Amino acid sequence: MTKFPARRLRRYRQAEWTRDLVAESTLSCSDLIQPFFLIDGIGKEEKINVMPGINRYSLDKLFFQLDKVEELKIPVVAIFPCLNDSVKNEIGTEAINENGLICNSIKEIKKRFPDLGVMADVALDPYTTHGHDGILNSSGQIMNDETVETLVKQARIQAEAGADIIAPSDMMDGRIGEIRKELESIGKKNTLIMSYAAKYSSAFYGPFRDAVSSKLSKGASKSTYQMDFRNTNEAILEAGLDVEEGADILLVKPGLPYLDIVFRLKTEFKLPTFAYQVSGEFAMIKAAAERGMIDETNSILESLMCFKRAGCDGIISYFSIDVANELKKMGIER
Repeated sequence: MTKFPARRLRRYRQAEWTRDLVAESTLSCSDLIQPFFLIDGIGKEEKINVMPGINRYSLDKLFFQLDKVEELKIPVVAIFPCLNDSVKNEIGTEAINENGLICNSIKEIKKRFPDLGVMADVALDPYTTHGHDGILNSSGQIMNDETVETLVKQARIQAEAGADIIAPSDMMDGRIGEIRKELESIGKKNTLIMSYAAKYSSAFYGPFRDAVSSKLSKGASKSTYQMDFRNTNEAILEAGLDVEEGADILLVKPGLPYLDIVFRLKTEFKLPTFAYQVSGEFAMIKAAAERGMIDETNSILESLMCFKRAGCDGIISYFSIDVANELKKMGIER
């Protein structure tokens, strides 16, 4: 007589309710952050060809999107500027303009949507003519300390405008500590810092650079400041320094190719840990779905659940509104 195992794991999988009952990871609207690209002007909405379904918005048009975000109970939005070349220069001066696109947008968003979290990017690449995240010297190298001085000013004016989360994405050494000291000095002790603690030099950022109109034109490779994708222990060192300097949240970027890094940071530091499902990841899913190679909705949900399984507390994703709509259909919100 054939002997069957006493332990049958398929018992857990026999029905939807049993699968839900024993599920180890869950995804809800409160896990999501929706990024938006902003442009100057009124009544403007521009398609981003390399990111199907994602647009650039003038502030008045953005408000319609924020109505959806609030209705879907997505707690936070991340905003990024797409600027005219006329306001860019070698040192990214527009980044510290307190009356510029981002600061003015933060003020207006917080007036109309006071309960919506606003995350602001701290980096110089959308503001420089050369497309780097920092200030170049005459040899085309990024000057770390001089760049940090500008980043501190940028973080300050964003916090004063009302940003709830300051998110330095530049990967300069020491910037978290300097920004934290500045925020404390101006009474913004409750402003959160989400450090791009492990931001890798990645091929998956391509569509984003088109979305914010930031193309490299000269200077050293971004690999001189973004992390080498061959390394994992370096991510622990980077994150550890940021924790010591006062980071509240650790971010891993890109997302799916770096789930091992998410897991290691969460295990090591026990801090809120987020991942950014970047533009290249978004574009690949969209392209495969448009060709009928994969089911779009199920692939998106599966990809976001991967982040949760790896230990993410939150996810920045261009799919956030779509996912929130799907979760709402399933009766899952917060």
